[in-house]
Amino acid sequence: MSLPDQIPVSTIMTTQLVVLNTTDSLEKAERLFKKHRIRHIPVIESQQRIVGMLSLTDLLRISFADGAYEDEEDIETVVYEMFSLPQVMAKNIKTVAPDTTIKEVAELLANEEFHALPIVDEGDLVGIVTTTDLIKYLLNQY
Repeated sequence: MSLPDQIPVSTIMTTQLVVLNTTDSLEKAERLFKKHRIRHIPVIESQQRIVGMLSLTDLLRISFADGAYEDEEDIETVVYEMFSLPQVMAKNIKTVAPDTTIKEVAELLANEEFHALPIVDEGDLVGIVTTTDLIKYLLNQY
């Protein structure tokens, strides 16, 4: 069994990325969250340069999506048009390199208030690792 303090995060990161551009709408973000059943989407500019991260929680904070309204979709659309993606996304994000160990990533996620880390190689987004990826990795060890 390989130890997580020796294995690079690149072995468990997701490389089939769903991304948003800073000019995309929050409506598009919601569609992507639902379609791909994910909770975090990196926000990029000019190719693969990451500038932020949008979580489903960020979107829900500004949404009235609690089922209390009959025309829920109409209300959400209006709310989404009030904000731009850069206003809602997290901007001061931490990133790690592909050779960062799984143990280091686990420590970061355990000690911070976020659940996903973009993996960046020479400034370009190459992957993402989430707490779910870590749990799956640990389960595979048993």
